[in-house]
Amino acid sequence: MARERLYLFDTTLRDGAQTTGVDFKLADKKRIAQVLDDLGVDYVEGGYPGANQTDSDFFAQKPNFSSAKFTAFGMTKRAGRSVENDAGFQALLQSDTDAVCLVAKSWDYHVRVALGISNEENLEGIAQSIAAVVASGREAMLDAEHFFDGYKANPKYALAVLRAAYDAGARWVVLCDTNGGTLPHEVEKIVHAAQEAVPGDRLGIHTHNDTENAVANTLVAVRAGCRQVQGTLNGLGERCGNANLTSIIPTLLLKSEFAERFETRVTPERLRMLTHASRVLDEVVNHSPYRHAPYVGESAFATKAGIHASAIMKEPETYEHVSPEAVGNQRRVLISDQGGRSNIQAELERLGINVGKDDPRIPQMLEAVKRREAEGYAYESADASFELLARRELGEVPRYFSVDSFRVMVERRHNARGDLVTVSEATVKVFVNGDPEPLWSVAEGNGPVNALDSALRKDLGRYQSHIANVELVDYKVRILTPGGGTQAVTRVLVESLDRDTGERWLTVGVSPNIIDASFEALLDSINYKLMKDGAKEHAHVA
Repeated sequence: MARERLYLFDTTLRDGAQTTGVDFKLADKKRIAQVLDDLGVDYVEGGYPGANQTDSDFFAQKPNFSSAKFTAFGMTKRAGRSVENDAGFQALLQSDTDAVCLVAKSWDYHVRVALGISNEENLEGIAQSIAAVVASGREAMLDAEHFFDGYKANPKYALAVLRAAYDAGARWVVLCDTNGGTLPHEVEKIVHAAQEAVPGDRLGIHTHNDTENAVANTLVAVRAGCRQVQGTLNGLGERCGNANLTSIIPTLLLKSEFAERFETRVTPERLRMLTHASRVLDEVVNHSPYRHAPYVGESAFATKAGIHASAIMKEPETYEHVSPEAVGNQRRVLISDQGGRSNIQAELERLGINVGKDDPRIPQMLEAVKRREAEGYAYESADASFELLARRELGEVPRYFSVDSFRVMVERRHNARGDLVTVSEATVKVFVNGDPEPLWSVAEGNGPVNALDSALRKDLGRYQSHIANVELVDYKVRILTPGGGTQAVTRVLVESLDRDTGERWLTVGVSPNIIDASFEALLDSINYKLMKDGAKEHAHVA
């Protein structure tokens, strides 16, 4: 039996841009658009031509997509003006795009309050606007804003809005849950009703996540008849976000109920790019990847309990609903005091450390992990620190350098202009293995940890070339003994980045002194980089 076609419409660059704290630059839009085309979405909505300089520049030159349709977003013509006399609408018609998505009110309450026009005027404006887009040779579609709330308030009028767009030639009429408050059982019922006005193969679904149901509502809508799916990568969007295509796409391809009935342009090969696409977006918007995100999160295929790890080692399907490789992710067996030999063995294999399962050093390694976790260390995220610990237990980590001492000073004073400023300065004394004289480094920084990091990375002699392009990109502190006040034990997690390769790694440090804990994590970060680069240990020079 032939499968039905589902069409994927991405609005990351338009609706996703309304996320608090997200501000796409032109280069960002170009990069994300290319990732979306490579992934296999059918429509890439680029924004609103003329709304701002970035969108105007983005629409000035049509992206060179392999098959995705470049789509402009805008409003139907304004009431009281003709299509020809509406400058905003004309900007849409003049944009070099494959499709135009217009938004219009489908709730009579908004027609009255927001637009201040009659219901009939709204229908006429929709019909004239859609017809103008069709006449321009582009694919036309309508986002029926507030459709689900509008249907519940006035079903007859909400369906009339859909019909006006469809009769005027719209390829797609999209049902929007703009306020995000509709529940799955309501979506199913209303999508069935919408097909009284528009055939299902011309209906789309656009949901928001205000009740944490955007993905569920989208999947229910597909089952009920919608054949276009709108959403954003990583669920970006205003308020609580849009339907998350990063969750929807693999569900459509990997779950039999959908995979056996439908097909998309996302092939199994392209699906393996999904985790990469998610991480690219996080990098562009400067968000730390959400570790617990379905399918693409670092913890999506991670297990902690020893009995689970043992089963996964034998048969991954015992605790995995899909293969992590299918979405470009990887399996992780976490190292913790709840784990056992199976966890250690699995993690060693993942890291490429070949040790037999009966090697006597594995129990020793497990005891070392449990002992350190009892002190407050956590290796579930700090892979780099765990690999250093494991390889040190195996005698595989050279002693590259040693820190003889460090000092950090923080001074608050008035500068020459009379402004009150805080200055941090750090001094580090390092012995590089094989060198008779120490290296002294002094650096200022934005706070004591930054100063210490800068001083430590400033001069490592023969090893400096290995860390020249390494930088600290994230820093997290957790209080392990909340009742201890200022004497509490702290755990510091440091994330480092190699700007040349893009590789990131996390290291951990624990101490009652937050600076000491930070320094320990920084030391692990540098030693990890030297170890991964295969830097050689030098013999002591007399």
